[in-house]
Amino acid sequence: MSIRCAIVGATGIAGQQFLSALIQHPFFKVVRLAASSKSAGKNYREAIRQEDGQVSWYVEPDYLNTYADMMVEDAATMPLEGLDLVFSAVESSAARDLETRYAEHLPVISTTSAYRYETDVPIIIPAANGGHAQLIHTQRTARKWRGFVVPGPNCTTTGLAIALAPLHRAFGVDRVIMTSLQAVSGAGRSPGVGSMDIVDNIVPYIPNEEGKVERETQKILGQLAAEAIDPANFPISATCTRVPVLEAHTETVYAALSKPASLAEVREAMTTFGGDINPSTHPSAPKQWITLHDDPFRPQPRVDRDVDGGMTTSVGRLREETVLGIGVKFVLVSHNTKMGAAKGALLVAEDLRLRGFL
Repeated sequence: MSIRCAIVGATGIAGQQFLSALIQHPFFKVVRLAASSKSAGKNYREAIRQEDGQVSWYVEPDYLNTYADMMVEDAATMPLEGLDLVFSAVESSAARDLETRYAEHLPVISTTSAYRYETDVPIIIPAANGGHAQLIHTQRTARKWRGFVVPGPNCTTTGLAIALAPLHRAFGVDRVIMTSLQAVSGAGRSPGVGSMDIVDNIVPYIPNEEGKVERETQKILGQLAAEAIDPANFPISATCTRVPVLEAHTETVYAALSKPASLAEVREAMTTFGGDINPSTHPSAPKQWITLHDDPFRPQPRVDRDVDGGMTTSVGRLREETVLGIGVKFVLVSHNTKMGAAKGALLVAEDLRLRGFL
């Protein structure tokens, strides 16, 4: 029996990524679409039609016709009867109130930051910290909810946390320096990044991004305690920039390790990471959670972002790092609107289903 889902924020890019990812999914069925009151009462095609007549479906492949005639409801008043799960892709300013309303009754899987930093809320990447899902029991008890909220990480955090997870597990991580070169799609389309600001340019600051990456990575790689997560205690220094790339974030990472590890041992830890995730239970999971490249000119966002359906983290230029201490340095590419957004959230839902929370 299919798990009946609503997509809230269905008219935005992340919402459309959910709709694309959920086409013919074996476990989940989209039965309800919701957005702001401006879109409510219209069929989906009309809800995403701009004033100039353009129908703004932004995602490849084009599945608009599958959803075109579904009615869009007001997210603030959407009835919850007949639903088993809510996927939330709304603007963060509205997310807190909406997700609270839904979670009182239903599970909520979110791409927003509204609940990420609450002590009783796990930020889950299944291969890295799926066991943190047990914190849901604490959340339900403390908040007296029948449902729960589980967010995925910030899109910039995603690739970093995946790449560091096997290193921290096998060798321990002592400290990290990361610089990101982030795609413009990470800023969305409203307000987004002005074309005259990004063409022939690099924007050296993304408000609030660096703190999110540092805090979320420590939480994801931390240990589950009695009623909270004890964050990983290694410091992270992040610099986040915006570059003229459409999709996929590139990051340069310098990681000092707690104990010596050869490059061969690091490669083994990375390439075997996530190997216990079964595609029959996690159909959105990549075949390879980390794809390692020997070619020094890889990874590149244009070449590598869609490998494994945009769900793998591509790592290259793996070298020894000696300035920070014993460790490694590398470059990664991670798809920010797939693994870092809707498809990553869908993967979390698949994992929670297997663990009996859905």
